[in-house]
Amino acid sequence: MNALLRLLGWLLAVALVVLPVVGLLNGWVGADHWPLTRLRATGQFERVDEALLRQTLLPYARQGFFAVQLDDARAAVAALPWVEHADVRKRWPDVLEVQVVEHVPFARWGEDQLLSEHGKLFPAAGIEVPAGLPHLAGPESRVSEIVALYNESQALFVPIGLHVLAVELDPRGSWTLGLDNGAQVIVGRNEARSRLGRFVRLMPQLLSQQAQVLTRADLRYTNGFALIWAASTPSTPQGPAADKQGNT
Repeated sequence: MNALLRLLGWLLAVALVVLPVVGLLNGWVGADHWPLTRLRATGQFERVDEALLRQTLLPYARQGFFAVQLDDARAAVAALPWVEHADVRKRWPDVLEVQVVEHVPFARWGEDQLLSEHGKLFPAAGIEVPAGLPHLAGPESRVSEIVALYNESQALFVPIGLHVLAVELDPRGSWTLGLDNGAQVIVGRNEARSRLGRFVRLMPQLLSQQAQVLTRADLRYTNGFALIWAASTPSTPQGPAADKQGNT
């Protein structure tokens, strides 16, 4: 009997010590005594809405210093528009600190996404998409290849006064480019870079010989390409000799 009483007394003593600590850590008690009253945000805020950021973190700050769920708060901030990465910490005695890294947009991707400069895709819904971004599309597993061809083709066309506005890789692996003069360039699946290089070398000569506007170029020929001009019928495929002369 005495042993049982001693055991019960020992358990009661442990409970009196442990329960307040558990209650404190879980926010059952003490939230009103150690509230997080200050929000400290770091990072360059060009697109993240600071008011929305505060509104998102407020429910977590109210939990108090010992009860705040930092992982949940971090996930909530990371889900905000334009946020690439977020880190949330607490600083004694009353500071909730959040560090935000914004997405820097590189291109529009498909119908409803954007591509960041770090190669990450993120939703475009509910945000104002910056003007002038190129439009890229294709399998998400091949983002790096599509970006690489965009950069390389841009470097080819800029010296002749044109810019690449769009690059698409279809499910069959065929490339298509859109230029700022309205022309569509069908590159195909094979030897995309060499085909583009040959076409760009001849393009100034081809354009100088035509008063009409080029609307479509099909490069899917072994030794030449076919051109379509505005208000005209498609040309016949060009062979090596015609290719060198620039005839259409």
